[in-house]
Amino acid sequence: MDRVVEAKSVDAFDDFAQKSGSGLLLAYFWTSWADQCKQMTQVVNELAKESPQVLYVTVEAESVPEISLRYEITAVPTFIFIKNKQVIDRLDGVKVPELTKKVRHHADMNASPPPMPVSQTPHKEDINTRLKKLISASSCMLFMKGSPQEPKCGFSKQIVEILNSKNIDYATFDILEDNEVRQGLKKYSDWPTFPQLYHDGELLGGLDIVKEMNEADEIEGTLPKKQSLDERLKTLINTAPVMLFMKGSPDEPKCGFSRTICGILEDAGIKYNSFDILEDNDVRQGLKKFSNWPTFPQLYAKGELIGGLDIVKELQESGELMNMISD
Repeated sequence: MDRVVEAKSVDAFDDFAQKSGSGLLLAYFWTSWADQCKQMTQVVNELAKESPQVLYVTVEAESVPEISLRYEITAVPTFIFIKNKQVIDRLDGVKVPELTKKVRHHADMNASPPPMPVSQTPHKEDINTRLKKLISASSCMLFMKGSPQEPKCGFSKQIVEILNSKNIDYATFDILEDNEVRQGLKKYSDWPTFPQLYHDGELLGGLDIVKEMNEADEIEGTLPKKQSLDERLKTLINTAPVMLFMKGSPDEPKCGFSRTICGILEDAGIKYNSFDILEDNDVRQGLKKFSNWPTFPQLYAKGELIGGLDIVKELQESGELMNMISD
């Protein structure tokens, strides 16, 4: 079996899960319209070469909504780690170093694959090849000490503060966690200190360079910016043809209104994805203003607001709900 396969149906996905047995299955949820998924698809293909004992199953989130609903996929890319048909870990978003670390960790817990013939035994990837992949893992890549949440040196803290203040969209790698990368990067880029910031695979420099760019107002015109809240909300609303913003999940609703609307949709046979607004206050508050609708749950179809529980009840009672959803 190929190590990267696509599940185009629930039956196909369940069959892959069955065949993976006690081994690790990594389910990668993506969509064709999300640019960030193009990058992560490349990362998954590289991970498959590095950890061939893992079965990588790609799922187009909107094409097989039953699987997306099963694992509460509310945004892409999302990675679900499965062993013995049980979810053992999860990662949401473009977090290349963290994904790599999780795959290695969980893969190491599995039995090694059978020895390959000598002629087919893969050579260990050389450090320069690995560095190129890490540097290109994100359009804007910061090699630092610690993480943006917990910088472990003053220089790293300062560069993070500058990037955050300009709302720059960047990924990070903690060089304290990997001495091979730490030492190799100094030689590879001929830059002896950290942090180091890269854009489109090229070194921009360290803290001094970023400070100069900031003082010259050059950062925002050079580096990619994060999505605004409105852009993020539009992305979430269009994650699936039918999208429900609720309290809790369909399996565990955390308010009576959410429980009732889930029951209506399920009784009507309507397939939908959901987002737990209790898990993200930015989305919870932003959606009220974005759609001019002050309460939850909120139901959307093809990117347009249908309404809350009262509206959905009325549509159900009049027999118009399915037509409204499918129009």
